[in-house]
Amino acid sequence: MILLQAGNAITSFLPLVLMIVVFYFFMIRPQAKKQKEQNDFQNGLAKGDRVVTGSGVLGKITKLDDKTVTLEVDAKTYIRFAKSAISKEMTDGLASVNTNDHV
Repeated sequence: MILLQAGNAITSFLPLVLMIVVFYFFMIRPQAKKQKEQNDFQNGLAKGDRVVTGSGVLGKITKLDDKTVTLEVDAKTYIRFAKSAISKEMTDGLASVNTNDHV
C-alpha cells in the first residue's frame, strides 16, 4: 500500500516537472541567449559606428567609455547615452534617412 502511494505521488509531480522544463526551454533560455547577444553587441561598439538607441535616436559614436556612449546626432550636436541604451547598429535603410528634412 505504501509503495503504491509513493508511486502515485511521483506520477502526480511528473506533469509539474515537465512544465518547468518546457518553460525553461521556451522562455528562460531564449531570453538569456538574446541578452548575451545584446551584451556582446554593446561590448563590441567602436568609435565611428552608426547606431540606433532604444528610443529611436540615430547617430554616430564619437566617444566611448565603459558605461557611456556619446553620439553625434547632427552637425556638432552631441548626446551622451548609457551604453545599455544602444539597441542596434544602423542599417542601410536607416542610414539614408536625412534628419534635416522636415515634412
